[in-house]
Amino acid sequence: MVIVLLMAIGTVFVFSASANVGQELDLHKFYDYPSLRQILFFPLACFVLYLASAFDYRRLSFEKGLSRSPTTALLIFSTALLMLVLIPRFGTEVNYARRWLRIPLGSAHISFQPSEMAKWAIVFFLAAFCHKFGSQMKLFRKRFVPVCCIVGFIVLLILIEDLGTAAFVALLAFLMLIVGGASLWHLLAPLPLGAAAFLFVLVRSPGRMQRIAAFLHPEQWTDSAGYQASQSLIALGSGGLWGKGLGRGICKYGHLPEDTTDFIFAIIGEELGFAGNAVVIALFIAFVVLGMLVVLRCQDEFGRLLAGGIVFAVAIQAALNIGVVTVVLPTKGIPLPFVSAGGTSMLLSSAAVGLLLNIARQTVPEPVRKTARAKSRLLLPETA
Repeated sequence: MVIVLLMAIGTVFVFSASANVGQELDLHKFYDYPSLRQILFFPLACFVLYLASAFDYRRLSFEKGLSRSPTTALLIFSTALLMLVLIPRFGTEVNYARRWLRIPLGSAHISFQPSEMAKWAIVFFLAAFCHKFGSQMKLFRKRFVPVCCIVGFIVLLILIEDLGTAAFVALLAFLMLIVGGASLWHLLAPLPLGAAAFLFVLVRSPGRMQRIAAFLHPEQWTDSAGYQASQSLIALGSGGLWGKGLGRGICKYGHLPEDTTDFIFAIIGEELGFAGNAVVIALFIAFVVLGMLVVLRCQDEFGRLLAGGIVFAVAIQAALNIGVVTVVLPTKGIPLPFVSAGGTSMLLSSAAVGLLLNIARQTVPEPVRKTARAKSRLLLPETA
């Protein structure tokens, strides 16, 4: 219900943020409007959530071998899509970045972001790999190096076009390997090399350096690289405690770029004020708390790792987005899970949370199991 509430809030505010005074609504081009697409994706995401909750999460493990697990197929498929999106003939460039595959469906088209699928593929793969090899994860050459090569290759493919998502996936993999039993010294050893590569990629891009400079000195860049951050703070500040009222915000009328995606949290703050932002943050905190309860109660090692990875992914992404919108972090295009516009993110994240529900469903606390066994013995007929 926490996730359904977040998706409902997102649907309402994407519809509000996409308001345009200079454009008439043409229902013949239904799919061209972000607000109408979100209304379509919301019930579809709820359906995906339900279907995924009925899928046995244990089938994603490597118990029956790497080649027979759906996780391996998902990892290979997502890697192929990451390579395909880099080809100009197939990949679509939006905002000077080639991150989307555009699939034509008659007069309409579906945009798909392979990096979203790759993110969840890495979560499933690391959970299955760490569960399969357990204590062997401390073996440097035999286990640690191969898994780092696989994750590193996927991060490199994402890095070519999207530094922020690549850094997020790398951080997620780092945390999962720590939880999965890898040696901390093995993880810390390549960090200087990774930091040097990160700085090199950062310095090589003038746009990224401008965003860093705008973050450090916002007053000097309010009309250029710091424009989004400045408008985001204006939207949040003008909302006050209770906001201007649903649909009454003005920053969405061309003042705040990416208002339906990366900066939807600012639109919520303008229209519902601090109270609305606090509700959204409270829902994410509730998700983390409930998710960690699933992790702690789960008796299966693979279930614990998978549930932990799903909670990590949603929580870190939400924290990064809110940090960017409130200008605690430099501006970067990372959507708010379940709230920002985007079918790929909503559907895949809903499927992941559905698996979390399946883990919770198959996790029954010991006192409940004892009570159930006692009741079953009372109901059984006496035997001679």
